[in-house]
Amino acid sequence: MNKYFLAFTAIAGLSLTSCSSDDDSLELSPCDNCFVEFEVPDSYVFTRNGVSTVSFDGQTTRIKMGQELLSNFNIPTNTLEDLNGMFAHVEGDIDFEEAALNESDKSLRSKVAASADYFSTNATDQAIIRGDLDGFISAQVTDVYPNWDVAATAGTAGQLADGESTRYVNANGLEYNQMFAKSLIGGLMTDQILNNYLSIAVLDEVDNVANNDADVVEEGKDYTTMEHKWDEAYGYAYGLNADQANPNADLGADSFLNEYIERANGDSDFEGIADDIFDAYKLGRAAIVAKDYDIRDLQAEIIKANISKVIAIRAIYYLQNGKTKLEGESPNIGGAFHALSEAYGFIYSLQFTRKPNSADPYFTKEEVDTFLTDLLDDGENGLWNVEADTLDSISEDIAARYDFTVAQAAE
Repeated sequence: MNKYFLAFTAIAGLSLTSCSSDDDSLELSPCDNCFVEFEVPDSYVFTRNGVSTVSFDGQTTRIKMGQELLSNFNIPTNTLEDLNGMFAHVEGDIDFEEAALNESDKSLRSKVAASADYFSTNATDQAIIRGDLDGFISAQVTDVYPNWDVAATAGTAGQLADGESTRYVNANGLEYNQMFAKSLIGGLMTDQILNNYLSIAVLDEVDNVANNDADVVEEGKDYTTMEHKWDEAYGYAYGLNADQANPNADLGADSFLNEYIERANGDSDFEGIADDIFDAYKLGRAAIVAKDYDIRDLQAEIIKANISKVIAIRAIYYLQNGKTKLEGESPNIGGAFHALSEAYGFIYSLQFTRKPNSADPYFTKEEVDTFLTDLLDDGENGLWNVEADTLDSISEDIAARYDFTVAQAAE
């Protein structure tokens, strides 16, 4: 049994599943019928009548849109219309290099802060969050692009060269591309997985349970609605993997959640977390096929706990990495500000996490806003004035909500 995920033992192609966790911090409750035997495939492969029932094309499309938008952030010839078109794409508009993306009716912005559990009755925060991401794009064009060849200083946007890379920052030393990308991990991928597609309200909506029990598939499709909702949650984690049925073989396939599951898993203190997430996805999907909704729900809680943990691990990692780069007689200002811009986005994403067996995030929007205000010294030249004690304090406050230490996350 590994330290994050419940164990299941494969026996002659079947799995004997124990509904418990050896990590009490996850607060996962045992289910009824704690030993259930049903088929669990080795890979994320599920079929009906010999045809695959797995589908998450929409998630792959949005991740591709995010990749192209991110790659265009640091091209100063782009206009605000160019970048906004990629973020809030309208079907048929020529916003992307890939024709299929232009033909798609999907967009990134429409799914930011759009989960059933957190935002269906919270239009105020939804508008603020979408406005924040709009603002990162707008300020990149209006504040940073005009100063592209100017040396950045406290209070002046421009470029910072650290001998290896050139960073383009605002007057507070922040890189908008990093803030945007890491905030999107929370506001889109994490929110949609944890608070939408793995939500009981979405999985069991209307007749979903009865239809899944009777294997009633969606019109013209090979999957039930419940199966599809679970797959859509899977797609936001693994939509760009070359082998989508065995994604841990090539983690890091995108610049969003997939990459940072890999990064967290690469830390020896959290080795195995990638398997925990994938195995829970796989077992939960198998439980849907077996009509075992207790097992399904436990897997959803395990996914919520571990993806939430990835967000926190990386927030602390970048806070501490930035602190290290600022130390010594020859601080690496460009490298430090790069790391702290990533930290900003991961801290922002904490408001979209989900405590297991709870309706709440690990951190409220108000708590996140306070962290970000502290990080930027209440607006007084931002990162140019940041202090090590502040970075340590935020790191400790984040770690205190989880079952790991700052030292573990900082490696």
